[in-house]
Amino acid sequence: MKSTARTNIFILKYYLLLFILFTVSCKSQTVSLETAAQCMQENPPFPCPNFTYVKDINNSLNKYVGTWEGSLNGKNYEFKFIKKENVGEDIKDDRLIGRLRITDSNGNIIYNSFTEADDDKTHFFGTNFQPDLKAYIVYFHGPSIGCAEYGDVYLRIQPTTPDQMTAIMIPDNDTTIEGKCPINFQPTIPYEQLIHLIKQ
Repeated sequence: MKSTARTNIFILKYYLLLFILFTVSCKSQTVSLETAAQCMQENPPFPCPNFTYVKDINNSLNKYVGTWEGSLNGKNYEFKFIKKENVGEDIKDDRLIGRLRITDSNGNIIYNSFTEADDDKTHFFGTNFQPDLKAYIVYFHGPSIGCAEYGDVYLRIQPTTPDQMTAIMIPDNDTTIEGKCPINFQPTIPYEQLIHLIKQ
């Protein structure tokens, strides 16, 4: 009788341990950036698994890391991206953190976040790939008050030209606060204009 009771307790503990391990593994699942980008879109091709970490399993962000330079409309643009891992609160992710320096044709600095030591204060951070995985999206919030200067910057690198990248900013909205945004306002990153960049 005692042997049967011990066996039943052992079996009960075994199943309880399995249940706890299963629950923990379900709650702490890691998915790739690509999986998250595809399953989190509207009408996804497959449902998202439960996850707590969106990881750059395939090292897809590595090609964006570094300094990139290009020019547009008489201004020189220098983008610098670093890769940060395990960032965030409830759901962690791997992402790019960007810095930007813009100069005019005479070398005068128009905008510079290269000197900002705190990654959280660059206001330039990755969100994920677009669902078709052809571009990586970074969110940019410019310094202009009242001008609604924020939106997504799409970074695209063609596989055949890994040292070349394009960047285009699509603003979140075009609403400005009357009296707060200057009439001659020019966004830090021009809206809907392709900037061609070369890796340095």
